[in-house]
Amino acid sequence: MQTVAFDTLGCKLNFTETSTIRRDFINQGYQVTGFDNKADIYVINTCSVTQDANRACRKRVRRALRKNPDAFVAVVGCYAQLEADEIAEIDGVDVVLGTKEKFRLPDLFDDFVKHEKTIVYKSDVNEIVDFHNAFSSGDRTRAFLKVQDGCSYTCSFCTIPLARGKSRSPKIETVVRNAEHLVSEGYKEIVVTGVNAGDFGRNTDENFFMLLSALDRVEGLERIRTSSVEPNLLHEDIIRLTAESDKIQPHFHLPLQSGSDRMLRLMRRRYNSDLYRKRVEKIRELIPDACIGVDVITGHPGETKELFRESFDFIDSLDISYLHVFTYSERPDTHALNLEPVIPVPERKERTHQLRRLSAKKRFEFDTRFFGQTRPVLFESGNNEGFIQGWTDNYIRVALPYNPVLENRIVPVQLGKRSKDGVLFGKTERAILEEESVIASIVE
Repeated sequence: MQTVAFDTLGCKLNFTETSTIRRDFINQGYQVTGFDNKADIYVINTCSVTQDANRACRKRVRRALRKNPDAFVAVVGCYAQLEADEIAEIDGVDVVLGTKEKFRLPDLFDDFVKHEKTIVYKSDVNEIVDFHNAFSSGDRTRAFLKVQDGCSYTCSFCTIPLARGKSRSPKIETVVRNAEHLVSEGYKEIVVTGVNAGDFGRNTDENFFMLLSALDRVEGLERIRTSSVEPNLLHEDIIRLTAESDKIQPHFHLPLQSGSDRMLRLMRRRYNSDLYRKRVEKIRELIPDACIGVDVITGHPGETKELFRESFDFIDSLDISYLHVFTYSERPDTHALNLEPVIPVPERKERTHQLRRLSAKKRFEFDTRFFGQTRPVLFESGNNEGFIQGWTDNYIRVALPYNPVLENRIVPVQLGKRSKDGVLFGKTERAILEEESVIASIVE
């Protein structure tokens, strides 16, 4: 029996697609092993978001061939779609599969023996029109469910439309069937994900609100968490649905990229800072305890020191919970390459550090708001140095002394002190009652 190992670079969507390719191999009789183990086949699913894509890809190829110089190496995904010829020049790569072809890998070869010359399968981006269902399973308590692919936006810095094609999605009934399957596999929480998930149903009579409403009715599903949704697509009905639902978690990931309206125009974003602030304020009005995460890019061409300070001050003024900060990286064939001034890389990184410090402050303030409160926590599997960890409904990381009974269970936990790593230590109801009993006996 041949063995196959997988490595994934990039976003949650990439992880769901790797999981789907992995299942296809398993269904055809292959044995899966870890990427750091010796395998007959190595599959590297790539990302194109940063300029480190080439270096990261080469590093993975070298690591695989150190384990087995005779292994068959396949490089697939977004970077493979954009730079297939460049990848084909990497020593040891046997096949390069673009966005459309990557799901065909188990069917393209009978023996997976090494080739003297790299084979490239890649369609034109305009031919990438099919939607391939994907979800992650078998490795965590939460499952990531792909509901949308591609993007029809033209943001100045982004290569995803070039790598994945235009926005597309399946019918709601298909997503619901996939969710029901995950529930039958024992998953308590599903994370709805896509390149631009809020664009679900483009050019059809369905939309993202209708999708969430349908998932909210799936029997046995206890938690629904949404990944990134564009501010212009996070309509009030979605926020209200979240506020009223027992399943949709009070956690929003709302990309901003910049708090300067001039920068938002240069970035070709589809909203301004006023709309963004209104979205945050509506969330706080309807769901005061919600966690709000924010994406920001630093050092985009045109971001003068004054515009960065404007962006920083805007973000600081928002009642948000944390930031994901990305340092701008030049990408081929993007509009941003035509913009000036170009920000020196050290200055970009310094701005990233400033915003990450702000993020740490926001995260601490958000977490400490809930000290002493009891919130539901879904615990993951595994013993982490004597502790078991999980997430509250509003995305606070919590740890308890390890107990296997807690794995994949949702338990009310009283939130306590915060570790330097940002994890809150908690107590279950039983532990709280036992402690109160001990105190009462001492008093008596």
